[in-house]
Amino acid sequence: MQESKEIKALLHLIDDPDEEVFTTVSNRIISYGRGIIPNLEYLWENTLQDTIQERIEMLIHRLHYRDLTEDFQRWKTSSYHDLLTASLLVSKFQYPDLATSPVLEEIEKLRRNIWLELNSYLTPLEQVNVLTSIIYGYYNLKGTEVGYQHPDEFLIHKVIETKRGNTIINGIVYLLLSELLDIPVKAINIPRQFVLAYIKPELADEDNNKAAIDRIEFFIDPMSGQVFTQKDVMNYFNRIAITPSDIHFKPSNHIRIMQSLLEEFSKCFDNESNLYKKTELLMLSRMLSE
Repeated sequence: MQESKEIKALLHLIDDPDEEVFTTVSNRIISYGRGIIPNLEYLWENTLQDTIQERIEMLIHRLHYRDLTEDFQRWKTSSYHDLLTASLLVSKFQYPDLATSPVLEEIEKLRRNIWLELNSYLTPLEQVNVLTSIIYGYYNLKGTEVGYQHPDEFLIHKVIETKRGNTIINGIVYLLLSELLDIPVKAINIPRQFVLAYIKPELADEDNNKAAIDRIEFFIDPMSGQVFTQKDVMNYFNRIAITPSDIHFKPSNHIRIMQSLLEEFSKCFDNESNLYKKTELLMLSRMLSE
C-alpha cells in the first residue's frame, strides 16, 4: 500500500508509550485492511526494539484474524460446508500465508489411489479396508493421541506435510476422503473421543424410526483406521460410567466438527503470552453456532 501522510503518521505513533493512543492508532491501522501489511512488515524489518516489533506482529495478526473471521463467516453461510476448506482456514490461523494448492493436490492423489481400488461389489468392511490400507499403509499416515503441546498436529497442511496428526485431524482427513468417494462414513458424538462410524446406506435417512446406533454398521478409530464393534463401544461407555443415548450415535454435521477442532486446538494456547489465541479460536467456534 502506498504510504500516505496519514499512514506514515500512524506508523510513527506505533511506539507511543500511551496505551490509549496506541489503541486508537491500532484500530485506525486495522481499518486499512490487509493492504497495509507490507508497510508494517517493512517497519518491522527496520525496527530494532523488541517491544515495537511485538506490537507490529500483533497488528499483523489482528489483520489476518479479521480476514479469517470473514472467511469462516462465508463458509458458515455457504450452501455446502466443505470440510477441507474449513480445515485449511484453521491452518491459516497459525500460517496465514499458507499455500493451499499442495494440500489439495495431495488429497486428490489420495482420493484417486483409493478410487482405483474400489468397486461396486465390495462390502462395507472391504470398502473401509481399502481406505485404511491406502491412508495408513501406502500413504503411511501416523496417528497420535491428542496432545496440546503440539499445535501443528491439529493442522491439515502439517498432517499432509509430515504424515502425522492427532485423532481429530486424521479423522477429518478420513471423513473428507470418504465423502469424495461416496462412502457413508460419519463422525459421531462419543464422549471424549473422535470416532467415525460407517452408516448403513439403507438406514441413512433419519426418518426411518430406527435408533441411531442401529444405523451403524461398525465404528472406526481414526488413529489407525482400526474397525471395532458395538460391543467395544458399550464397554467404553461402561468404563467411563456414562449411559449411552441416541445423541451419542447421531452423525455430527460439518459445522459441529469444525467447532470441535477449533475448541480442541484452542487448548494449545494457555500461557500468558499466547492466551489471546485461545480466546480468538473460541470466538470463531462460537461464531459458527450463532
